[in-house]
Amino acid sequence: MKTCFNELNGKKLVIGLVHLLPMLGTPLYQEGNLEKMTKKAIEDCLTLKANGADGGLIQTVDVFYPTTDDTDYGRVAGLAAVTARVRDAVGPDFILGAQIMWNCITPSLAVCKAAGADFTRCSALVGSTESAYGTVSAQPLKVAEYRKKIEALEIGMLSEIYGYHRVGEYNADNIRNLAQTSMRLGADAIEVCDRDFKQNERLVKDVKSAGNFPVILGGATTAENCKERLRYADGALVGTAFEGGKWGGPIIGSIVADYVRNVRELEEESAKV
Repeated sequence: MKTCFNELNGKKLVIGLVHLLPMLGTPLYQEGNLEKMTKKAIEDCLTLKANGADGGLIQTVDVFYPTTDDTDYGRVAGLAAVTARVRDAVGPDFILGAQIMWNCITPSLAVCKAAGADFTRCSALVGSTESAYGTVSAQPLKVAEYRKKIEALEIGMLSEIYGYHRVGEYNADNIRNLAQTSMRLGADAIEVCDRDFKQNERLVKDVKSAGNFPVILGGATTAENCKERLRYADGALVGTAFEGGKWGGPIIGSIVADYVRNVRELEEESAKV
């Protein structure tokens, strides 16, 4: 089934990260957070849309995270409420994602289905990885069964295989295997990221050599370097760069506009090659 990652035809997706406050059901939640984060998420996504970005990914930022797929009902209900309000504000043509960290894929799919979002991000759809909270192990069968159960095949899944939340030593064969396995088990796009420019480019090429898979960069792009870093990739998730270097702060429209302008120039240049 078609998702937001299909048929890009040379378009490079610019998706801003919307960082929330600690959610219902988590140790650091404070009364009033839900209202504050809803306001922030709406404002951030409207700023992204007004300045040409293709979409936004709304993420829980709870400091304490489970390593399991399942999570507290409050986190699910809270993110669904925020995401639904954002969808109402931005309309149907803005790509909207929702993710319950660290790797709560089935709850995130439920949020997306209920709130009208288009995709979720998976920290470990396949294999396993270490985190500060313990070992995170994939449950692809559970994810596939639940996705089908709630008829969420149109909800895209972005599988992170190397980057901020997916640690491990670099191995080209392993990258290709993770990419192929992810796509075979339901992913719609692959996410990689490395701060080192050459390594970042190598990762993208590794995935592309494994198949004609959409590749989204998970970070480390700015308005200044996006043309170089996105040359072989199909899009990027952009967090701190859009927040003016202040992680968790409001998204700044002028920075988004500069970034998007450079990416659109790259699209035009690539189309001429």
